[in-house]
Amino acid sequence: MPVLTRKNAWNNNGTFSNPDLLWYAKAVGVMQTRPLNDPTSWWFYAAIHGQSISDNPGWGTIPPPPNVPTTPLPSSSLISQYWDQCQHGGWFFPPWHRGYLYAIENILRGIVAQLGGPSDWALPYWNYFGPGNQYQMPPAFAQKTLPDGSANPLFVNARYGPNNDGNIFVPFSWGINQNCQSNTVYTGRQPAFYGGNTTGFAHFASGTGSLEGNPHNPVHVAVGGQDPTTGQGGLMGDPDTAGLDPIFYLHHCNIDRMWASWNAAGNSNPTDPNWLNGPNASGNRQFYMPTPAGTPWLFTPAMVNDISQLNYTYDNLTLGITPTLVSQNALRLRNFGLSVDDSKLLNAKMDENNDSELVGANSAPLKVDAKGAQTNVQLDSSGWNNVAKSLKTTTMAQRLSENKLPDQVYLQLEGIKGKEDSVVCSVTVNNQYAGHLSLFGLKNASQKDGPHGGSGLTIRFDISSIVDKLELSNALDINSLEVHIQPVNVIADGNELTIDRVSIYREEQG
Repeated sequence: MPVLTRKNAWNNNGTFSNPDLLWYAKAVGVMQTRPLNDPTSWWFYAAIHGQSISDNPGWGTIPPPPNVPTTPLPSSSLISQYWDQCQHGGWFFPPWHRGYLYAIENILRGIVAQLGGPSDWALPYWNYFGPGNQYQMPPAFAQKTLPDGSANPLFVNARYGPNNDGNIFVPFSWGINQNCQSNTVYTGRQPAFYGGNTTGFAHFASGTGSLEGNPHNPVHVAVGGQDPTTGQGGLMGDPDTAGLDPIFYLHHCNIDRMWASWNAAGNSNPTDPNWLNGPNASGNRQFYMPTPAGTPWLFTPAMVNDISQLNYTYDNLTLGITPTLVSQNALRLRNFGLSVDDSKLLNAKMDENNDSELVGANSAPLKVDAKGAQTNVQLDSSGWNNVAKSLKTTTMAQRLSENKLPDQVYLQLEGIKGKEDSVVCSVTVNNQYAGHLSLFGLKNASQKDGPHGGSGLTIRFDISSIVDKLELSNALDINSLEVHIQPVNVIADGNELTIDRVSIYREEQG
């Protein structure tokens, strides 16, 4: 069997002149004619990722197109085997989605061949980091009709964009980037791990890896956006509706391409049997996908560890990778007037097994509404003094001679809960930008009857550069840090966020 090649959706300007997109649209249209209880239907596959069929608002309130069915339901055994299965917030995020893409691609390819298309058709990817205007959604998805005048199955009404005006693009002003590609560790206790923290079956957990945290999550939220009249999120902004939007699979195809590129650059996936064998190794739920015949395919991460195992590749496995973690450390040192070769810093990079030390926390839960919220994080004097000591130039010179680096400092937002996944907030510390808070998966993580008891999301930001600036301006001798969280889109009444705790951690390097 020949190796299949997934290609850029922006070929031929991202229009239906790109045959990959035209055949994709036609095959999606066929899947959409199949009933909800058919394991090879568009709707069943969306429900594998997540579903809100019985919720209000839920699938029954989605404005068409597409006309989303809520009946007939499959048997309870099929639902328990397949639905609500997506892995988020843990180390199964990359392999589960790879298997999911591979499975639906096989169904789509079979339909393409039946329609007279190429037998080697493969899913295209949307590389929003590509040159020119590739940060915009390929135009084929905005057309209401196909070239023959029939309805375009790729067109979705509930797709509002970052400005909630129907203009769909990836807003780099939200801090969306591919810095994750510079991480070198798949999993571990440090926050700079690529694939996610160790979990069992995790429909939604808080061990989010850097690939999932950015760009995966904010792209979902940016594309989905919010209905400007109701504030309700678009399909892509909620994991229970995201699989209904055909752009979902092109976004995830790019995420999969990034993982393949990360491996091609020499980075390794886990060898732990608990990862390789999937959650069933620890007695948890197994990963199943329907085949084109409707029969179950049981897969494990070991079976999708490398794209060569699945007989496909990408037309481009290179990325415009941003400066690596090592170079970021070199930049920190230059800011303090110290210069060290990157080769020396390679021996001093962060140890994946280092523990974090809590050095500050606020005093009460925080509510974030449409006006935003502000809190003061009180700092523990002994822990904060250790941070300050690590940033003294004389101390740094000594540490460097021992292959050690200054402390990394992190802002952690713990137990974030709410009802609306499409909310995005800008986060600042002492009026310095720390990052954007993207809350894809918030609703599921907040449900008290869910698998994690409504514990919410926990998200970290590296604020080392902010702390460096405080030291360089002789302002590090402080008792607290001021954290401000400001929504950049709508938080409707009743959709306010709560944050259990805002805390500061330090972590030694080397």
